Amino acid sequence: MKVLIAGSSGLIGTALTASLPQLGHQVTPLLRGSAPNGSGALRWNPETGEIDASRLEGFDAVVHLGGRNLASGRWTKALKASIRESRVRSTQLLSAALAKLREPPKVFLSASGVSIYGDRGAEILTESSSPGTGFLADVVREWEAATRPATERGIRVVNLRLGLVLSAHGGALGKMLFPFKLGLGGVVGRGDQYWSWIAIEDTVRAILHALATDTLSGPLNAVSPNPVTNREFTRALGAVLRRPTIFPLPAFVARMALGEMADEALLASARVLPARLAASGLKFAHEELSGALCSLLQK
Repeated sequence: MKVLIAGSSGLIGTALTASLPQLGHQVTPLLRGSAPNGSGALRWNPETGEIDASRLEGFDAVVHLGGRNLASGRWTKALKASIRESRVRSTQLLSAALAKLREPPKVFLSASGVSIYGDRGAEILTESSSPGTGFLADVVREWEAATRPATERGIRVVNLRLGLVLSAHGGALGKMLFPFKLGLGGVVGRGDQYWSWIAIEDTVRAILHALATDTLSGPLNAVSPNPVTNREFTRALGAVLRRPTIFPLPAFVARMALGEMADEALLASARVLPARLAASGLKFAHEELSGALCSLLQK
């Protein structure tokens, strides 16, 4: 396949870009700003609505992984607007451009998030569950709706609802490693909130599976079959690193430090299962958290 990737320099994009050529696929990055000479990359600017649609012809698949980091600062009104715009506007631009092509790609996979389900306690959530409430849930609803032009054009659209992606090279786990290695890790809030996670290797496997499986479209939960509570996550990470985890982060301290982001990203509970991935035959490399952390951190 010829695959165009927006967000190729991010955590997931880097891993996907490295994997595709090994399987015989051709990768072209879609970059913000100027593309390096000889790179073959295409350029776009979602903020200004610039995209050279004529150069989008000829791709079999398009993958959009862009979006501003949720943890890039305290959630001010301006930052929340930027988080929303970076996801919704870029997806609208790319989706509309693909819909106008003479020969559009067969599949458009756009990143999304399990935060669409909101804070749901211990309720088991699948793709058939209703959306929740809150800032992130609203953002994800708009984000997924922005792919509508591509769907209406007849392109197979997959909204990949990503959970907490675990990688030793960045993301949430990368931020946790320093305090945990110092023995300063601990339970966040009450610790009973569910964190739906997925190893970076399985994230790439889920994307490849979705691109290759013609029967998959619409929302697709990209999470391990075994979500864990924050308390279980803390215990597992401490055990793999062989460090104590006796320094809890009370909810009120998290809210003082992070504001609204604490409630939406750290204290919210979403017990999400990958029902459609499992039903379509995807085999996870890492179904259990301890094994995933060992693989990621003890290589």
